[in-house]
Amino acid sequence: MSGPSLLVEEGADRVVWRLNRPERRNAIDRELVAALHEACAAVEAEPKIVLLAGEGGTFAAGADIAELRERGREDALRGINSKIFDRIHRLPMPTIALLDGYALGGGAELAYACDFRIGTERTKIGNPETGLGILAAAGAAWRLAELVGEPLAKEILLAGRVLSAAEAREVRLLNEVVEQDDLLAAGHRLADRIAAQAPLATRLMKAVFHAPRQAHPFVDDVAQAVLFETEEKHARMTAFLERRERKGRSHDR
Repeated sequence: MSGPSLLVEEGADRVVWRLNRPERRNAIDRELVAALHEACAAVEAEPKIVLLAGEGGTFAAGADIAELRERGREDALRGINSKIFDRIHRLPMPTIALLDGYALGGGAELAYACDFRIGTERTKIGNPETGLGILAAAGAAWRLAELVGEPLAKEILLAGRVLSAAEAREVRLLNEVVEQDDLLAAGHRLADRIAAQAPLATRLMKAVFHAPRQAHPFVDDVAQAVLFETEEKHARMTAFLERRERKGRSHDR
């Protein structure tokens, strides 16, 4: 299903994607982009939670500079990286980036595109693109300000600031910081919490959350109308009421 640059581990309700170019610090090249598109297609067809990690002690140290140096105007206009990161952002179920070591440039933008980010004490996040004569054009220019606010985003994008794990956690760019050997388990713990929710409700909640402001409240009402008619809504609410009734009877004794 995927090339050697991306390892895919399928589970019943989740899938783990591992960027597998450790000799290049998981730099994002065309082959990896193609593998990510293929992996996205599978998750779009059968929605699952995605955990995204990097092999070799690095999440992703950006785009492949040797390849990037040779790209021209037409390559930029194709949006090679921006299209795959946007596709990941729009996946039906939540995505969790597991950041160990460097998440720089395109690697940082890939992390920004995910719904959650968990790091280790070794995590470094930044966008050094302007130092290479280009800009962060695969989502950071607008997504980062939404995540951390304009002043800090400008420090990262315009002045080359690289955030440590503690700094990223303080501004909630990282949801959690864990020990290196606990990183994957931490991702699965979060995935377990997500998986405990009603899957369709989770999918629609994510879609409504990211809907443009002008779509609200209509999109909220339509999504709720769909959920109100599902068997799972009725079963979960019935179970909730029965638990409350049992608890009330036990208190009365």
